[in-house]
Amino acid sequence: MRLILMGPPGSGKGTQAKRICERFRVPHLSTGDILRAEVKAMTPLGSAVAATMEAGGLVSDGTVSAIVASRIAGTDARNGFVLDGFPRTVSQALALDHALGEGGLTAVIELKASEEALYDRICRRAVESARAGEPQRADDNADTLKRRLRAYRAETLPVTAFYKQRSPFFQVDGLLAPGEVTDQILQLLRGCDGVGTVKKY
Repeated sequence: MRLILMGPPGSGKGTQAKRICERFRVPHLSTGDILRAEVKAMTPLGSAVAATMEAGGLVSDGTVSAIVASRIAGTDARNGFVLDGFPRTVSQALALDHALGEGGLTAVIELKASEEALYDRICRRAVESARAGEPQRADDNADTLKRRLRAYRAETLPVTAFYKQRSPFFQVDGLLAPGEVTDQILQLLRGCDGVGTVKKY
């Protein structure tokens, strides 16, 4: 299974990716997690991208595409993977096509959510992290989300048009309870065509 989870920042991609990966026993490939680990380890790559990430910016297509190509070639990804946060641009999508070769993708699923709801969710997540004594992600604030949403509209929305023409493409309401979102994704992956709020193109 080769799955891409798309959606604006805060739509629940990371939560759903982890659940799907546990179910199918495939690796969760989150470019955000990979880059944050590089920053924390103070590697040359981490040092190069730290300022960009701190400001809520996007790392260059070439850097991210090279990371993903290397990761999907790993032995643990032989039976598939779930990509979360990649591709963000058509350029990255083309690079992924090249890296995958003839196998292609099983599906692309977009989690839909209004921007107003995303602001509420991001602010709530920051408050909950603080109450639990957990470190707050640097990008969990309204100003950073505003920048990331602007970049998402400009760069990532065109990727949905790209995949509608090339791969099985579905939309799921990302504002449903996490369990409901997971159930709908699993239903789609079992080959169900457009049930309930799920929309197939």
